[in-house]
Amino acid sequence: MTRYKATIAYDGTDFAGFQTQINQRTVQAELEKVLTKLNSHEPVILQGSGRTDAGVHAFGQVIHFDLLGQPRDLERLRFGLDTQTPADIAVKKVEQVGEQWHARYCKHEKIYEYYLENAVTRSPFSRNAKAYFRYPLDFDKMQEALSVLTGTHDFTGFTASGSSVDDKIRTISQAEVIQLDEENFKFIFRANGFLYKQVRNMVGTVIKIGNDRMPVSQIEKILMTKNRDFAGPTAAPEGLYLKEVIYDQRK
Repeated sequence: MTRYKATIAYDGTDFAGFQTQINQRTVQAELEKVLTKLNSHEPVILQGSGRTDAGVHAFGQVIHFDLLGQPRDLERLRFGLDTQTPADIAVKKVEQVGEQWHARYCKHEKIYEYYLENAVTRSPFSRNAKAYFRYPLDFDKMQEALSVLTGTHDFTGFTASGSSVDDKIRTISQAEVIQLDEENFKFIFRANGFLYKQVRNMVGTVIKIGNDRMPVSQIEKILMTKNRDFAGPTAAPEGLYLKEVIYDQRK
C-alpha cells in the first residue's frame, strides 16, 4: 500500500457536505467512487483534514488515501482523479507521503475566507458563491470586533449545538475583514482549528455588530459567558470557503 496526500477544491452548492452520509451526495463519497476504481475496485476510505457543511466550498481541502501496489506516477494519478470526478470537484495536487502521515491528525492550521455581498439587491450571478446582507455595515466596528477574537480563547459561545468536541479552546492568529469594493467584503480567519460552525457563528455575530444591533463588547461577553444565545445568527454557508490547510513541516 502507498499513501497519498491530495489537495482538492470543490463547489459545495450541490453537496450535503464533505463527509459521507447515507443517501446524500457528498464530496467524500464522489472521490471514493473514483479511488475505488483506480484501486482495482478494492474499496478506498479517504480521510480529510476536517469536514465542511452543506453549501460550504473549498479552495484547498486536504485529504489522504491508500492505494494498492507500488508508488504511482503522481501527475497521472492526479489527472485520473480530476477527470473522473464530477465537474464541481477539482483535484489540484497529489503527493506521496509516509504511511504515518494523516490529513486530520498531523499538526496544522486552517485558513477560512468568507465572502459577503452587501448591496441593495443581490446579484443573481453570485448567489451560490457569496452570502448576502442588504443593510448598512460599519467596517470599523466589524474590524474592532474581529480583533477581540484573536488570541487563545474558549469558543464555546460560538459553537453550534451538536459538537462532539470537549476541548473548545482554540487559538486564532488572524481575524480580519477586507472591503473589496463598495458592495463586497472578505473575512479571513486563521487558527489552529475551528469548532462546528464556529466561523459562520463568528461572522453572523460580527455582521450584527456592523449593523449596530450589537455592541462591540458583545464579543467579550460571549467569550466570557460561553453562552451561544448571546451570539448572532449562523451566517449562510454559501459565503464560506476553506482556503488552505497548512501543515507543520518541523520534525
